[in-house]
Amino acid sequence: MEDTQDRTKHEVNEERRQILGQWEQWLETPLILLGLIWLVLLMIELRWGLSPFLETIGTLIWVVFIIDFAVRLFISPDKLQYLKNNWLTAIALILPALRVLRIFRIARMLRTVRAARSLRLLRIVTSINRGMKALSASFGRRGFAYVSALSGVVLLAGAGGMYAFENQVQGGLDSYSVALWWTAMLLTSIGSEYWPQTAEGRVLCFLLSLYGFGIFGYVTAALASFFIGRDADNAGELAGAKAMKELSDEIKALREEVVALRSSM
Repeated sequence: MEDTQDRTKHEVNEERRQILGQWEQWLETPLILLGLIWLVLLMIELRWGLSPFLETIGTLIWVVFIIDFAVRLFISPDKLQYLKNNWLTAIALILPALRVLRIFRIARMLRTVRAARSLRLLRIVTSINRGMKALSASFGRRGFAYVSALSGVVLLAGAGGMYAFENQVQGGLDSYSVALWWTAMLLTSIGSEYWPQTAEGRVLCFLLSLYGFGIFGYVTAALASFFIGRDADNAGELAGAKAMKELSDEIKALREEVVALRSSM
């Protein structure tokens, strides 16, 4: 009896996994596009702020993400494990709800600027994570194209976050272009004389530094492989040309010997 129940449960779980796989396959491309648009809207918001029209688009995309997450959670055979694997996505979907409920406005009324900044930092990190998933689905998790696109996203979004946190402090990043240059120097491990003064800016700076440290080795290895490969190809071409010349000289020498033998006969 227990074996029958276990077998039935296993079959139900397997059927749920198949349905979940079909759902992910159907919505893969639309969700990738929406994820990239979501990330672009975040960059626009950090730099210029969102117009009512763009804010409406962002809200609609968020509703689609909420529905998709809820459906996946409902279909998943192991809901607790699904939440553990997607906890950052869940946070990314909860934060816009706080905005819809005007938590940020209440925070300003209560003068809790630090809370508003912390929520914004968390939203930046989770949105970048969402963009990373969209890019990984588009390019695959391997390849220089994926790394380049991901680095561009981190650069633009990171610069927007640093500008949002450091634009009002004394001697801070007073323009997005300055923040973009500063972030680029940080990601390339060159650095600059300025260091963030807000706690949120320091946390974001630390995360950007970790990314730059991790990606710098990959980029260096990729460039080294490229140039070493070119040198190897050139060396191979030179070696092949030398071998062809030696073979041609040997053939020429053999012809001369054959002609000499015929003349002697």
